[in-house]
Amino acid sequence: MAGEELSELPIFELPLVLLPGELLPLHIFEEPYQRMVGVSLESGEPFGVVFRDETGGARNIGCTARVADVLERFEDGRMNIVVTGESPFRVIDRADAPEFPVGEVELIDVTEEPEPGDGEAARGARAAFAELLEQVSDEEGSAEEELGDQGAYDLAGRIELPDDTKQRLLELRSEDERMRLLERALRTVAEAMRRSQQIAEVARTNGAFPH
Repeated sequence: MAGEELSELPIFELPLVLLPGELLPLHIFEEPYQRMVGVSLESGEPFGVVFRDETGGARNIGCTARVADVLERFEDGRMNIVVTGESPFRVIDRADAPEFPVGEVELIDVTEEPEPGDGEAARGARAAFAELLEQVSDEEGSAEEELGDQGAYDLAGRIELPDDTKQRLLELRSEDERMRLLERALRTVAEAMRRSQQIAEVARTNGAFPH
């Protein structure tokens, strides 16, 4: 599957978002998806993961997934697997094939995205990520250096973010825009954690705020 040609791809609609490079554990229990994963394992070909929820339905931008590991197989066909996200794609049409759902899709060529700017967006996102790590681990100074040149997908795959935020990251076609969105999301997470810590501290003092 390459370029901008249309291809038929098995489609797995889930209440979660998979990003390129992200590792995701899945429990496969419905028969159509057992068959889908079985075909993927036999052929070595990917299937597509598309975010679906009650408010927005199935989205048109998803991510191809390839089985990285089979953790457990059950006698009734169920499986615990780990998949890795590969490439974003656009769903052009959907169909219910006899074995499992499929879609006509177009892979999105990320090499055609605009080049990142002066690096300010990336630095802001990496700094926000490093500050969040330091807030969680209480270790200062080393987190930002360890991030190197990790991109938006790499960073987002390392932390639990709202699915709507991850879906927006998947839909954006500019790394600078993804980094700016990620920085805002990370700072929101950090602020929520600070407030949670303050509430916990108040609870430990029987609700009495220090003077």
